[in-house]
Amino acid sequence: MGINETDAGAQATMEEFGWIERENAPDEQELREQEAAVEAVLFTMGQSVEIRQLAAALQCGNDAAEAAAERLKKQYEERQGGMQIVRLEDSYQMCTRADYYTNLIRVATAPKRQVLTDVMMETLAIIAYRQPVTKPDIEKIRGVNADHAVNRLVEYGLVCEVGRLDAPGRPALFATTEEFLRRFGVGSTEELPVMNPVQREEIRSEVEEELDVRLDADGKPIDETEDAGQEETENAGPDETAEKEETGEEGEQA
Repeated sequence: MGINETDAGAQATMEEFGWIERENAPDEQELREQEAAVEAVLFTMGQSVEIRQLAAALQCGNDAAEAAAERLKKQYEERQGGMQIVRLEDSYQMCTRADYYTNLIRVATAPKRQVLTDVMMETLAIIAYRQPVTKPDIEKIRGVNADHAVNRLVEYGLVCEVGRLDAPGRPALFATTEEFLRRFGVGSTEELPVMNPVQREEIRSEVEEELDVRLDADGKPIDETEDAGQEETENAGPDETAEKEETGEEGEQA
């Protein structure tokens, strides 16, 4: 008897997770029931559900729950309907496709639109690529106060406080949220686009010219006073360096 593609796919899944070697390995019907259970959980919860929660609902291991969610996600992608399953780091969520937003607002109350200004987008980009980051660090890069932009991003649920920096004043550290991933259509921050090196250098030059500061390779302002002192020390001859050290020692003895 031949094996159809569905049976072959189910067998491959069982082999991948080692089920096929056990007597209680799930058959095709059990796999379909797992997918249906995941679908029911995601629909009912209405928000992202962690893999460990799906595993608890299915009474199976995390690997098996993840496999069921991925199979369901693929089915929704192939069907291209009005709903989709998206992965957000270690969670899954059922949501509507953005393509049908205009259809929804014809019968539903349009949500209050959250407008992201250029200032907020710049601040959000800094947080996304340098997280976790403090307000002072953001202000050093942008050259202006960041309170309003950061507070509004927190209000929109795109960033949140994730801890405190172990430094004087213990400034708050900010990072992006799951809502940020949803809004910008990425599964994790590792999927954020990488800036072209040429474009990165052009932007750095523009920032240096506008703010009249020098930036290092990571985009951090360079302390020119400290940099100049270090350069002077490096350029000084052995005699000058020895003379400075002797002067310093005499000062301490005095």
